[in-house]
Amino acid sequence: MLTGLIFAAAMLYASVGHGGASGYLAAMALFGVAPEVMKPTALVLNILVSALAAGSFARAGFFDFRLFAPFALASVPMAFVGGAIQAPSGVYRVIVGVVLLFAATRFLIDVPAARSDKGGRPALGVSLAWGAGIGLLSGLTGVGGGIFLTPLLLLAGWADARRASAVSAAFIFVNSIAGLAGHLASVGQVPDAIRFWAPAALVGGFLGARVGSRHLAPKSLRRVLALVLLVAGLKLVAS
Repeated sequence: MLTGLIFAAAMLYASVGHGGASGYLAAMALFGVAPEVMKPTALVLNILVSALAAGSFARAGFFDFRLFAPFALASVPMAFVGGAIQAPSGVYRVIVGVVLLFAATRFLIDVPAARSDKGGRPALGVSLAWGAGIGLLSGLTGVGGGIFLTPLLLLAGWADARRASAVSAAFIFVNSIAGLAGHLASVGQVPDAIRFWAPAALVGGFLGARVGSRHLAPKSLRRVLALVLLVAGLKLVAS
């Protein structure tokens, strides 16, 4: 059942340009997986799925390197630092629980696309500051940061929905690699069960990325995903 949920999360998240980490964390939380397994697993699966999503959106012509680069420049070193930090189990559960609750609201509330009277690009300092903060949180929890970057890009009017998805997918990819590198430098291992979960995430991510680069995910599926995130987030915060 956990493998099935990972497959479903990868497919749904890839369709909106995300790696799926918050979905994997939610699934693992529902099955009582230990925090020391949750973080590296989410990062590994994130790398696989975000690579597929980034490639699909880039081939469709939506990737904007000039928008992506400043955020990534600051986020990558901070994601490495966050990945190396091993927070106490209780603290980690609360932080991840709050992240999942935020992710649930992200899928329940439609963030408006860029308006024609807004647009432009963020100032370099703004991109670096947001990138550093999101990168640290990404490495610490095991999420790639797209769940935070995408609504930021949309609300600020810096990108439309598919361009935001393309930038977020690449952002998640580099952050997850940095976070995993930090984790391995500190802990030195990933769980054995990854050999079962990785193929499921790859297949789901491939299907979702192909669909998402052409059509946005149906709202009904987003609502189901939001419910899973909400239940898992409340479970972690309350435990």
